[in-house]
Amino acid sequence: MGRRTRIALATCAALPELDPDDRLLAAALGGRAVPAVWDDPAVDWDAFELVVVRSTWDYVGRRDEFLAWADALGDRLRNPPDVLRWSTDKRYLAELVAAGLPVVPTAFARPGDRLPAPPLVVKPTVGAGSIDAARHDDPRTAADHVARLGVALVQPYVDAAETALLYLGGAYSHAINKGPLLAGEAERDASGLYVTENISAAEPSAAEREVADRLMVWVTERFGALLYARVDLLGGAVLEVELAEPSLFLGHAPGAAERLAAAILC
Repeated sequence: MGRRTRIALATCAALPELDPDDRLLAAALGGRAVPAVWDDPAVDWDAFELVVVRSTWDYVGRRDEFLAWADALGDRLRNPPDVLRWSTDKRYLAELVAAGLPVVPTAFARPGDRLPAPPLVVKPTVGAGSIDAARHDDPRTAADHVARLGVALVQPYVDAAETALLYLGGAYSHAINKGPLLAGEAERDASGLYVTENISAAEPSAAEREVADRLMVWVTERFGALLYARVDLLGGAVLEVELAEPSLFLGHAPGAAERLAAAILC
């Protein structure tokens, strides 16, 4: 891209100046990028040559509106609209299972359905920032949670740290660990958009790299090259694959923001 390229880093109204992690990306882009709130009618999207989806986390509950915005941007959007459509509904996990990829055992439940034995995790099929995801040790609270969501993703609770592997410009960049999900009400960040978590830099095992790399090959064959991706693993199996608006934890790996900026500008 040319030196005068204008880039929008799409965010939400609660974070008009971006999430702190994405400010590192803005700095690495050297003044070529500005934050833009995805649903702000005052934003002239035609003024941008490229729009990079970042902290648009308030789309939950308005997914159709969010996808219509993405579709209107077309091939200027990273990641592309079809990727956002696929990645923002966690029922894609069934497709990964069908492809033979190792996935944490997952059921999609509706009110009244028989649930696996606790402890288990219930989360919305469309969600961000771990909001409304909870561990349940009591089958009654789990059933109440499913009833409130209407349709829910249900997985066994695994008492282990989650490893997230980050891919920037199609190449592995870095990894982090998240502490295990605790029972009870989770504490939210001041913005209210995501649950606070215990994050630390990590070195994935060879087995974790093999699983994540296999998944990235499948994703690339399905969608083409992506600007960014996050593969979340639990117990060596895929928990989620985040291709829409994931936190990329750029501050946990020296040079990560610069690597992403280079991929954007190439």
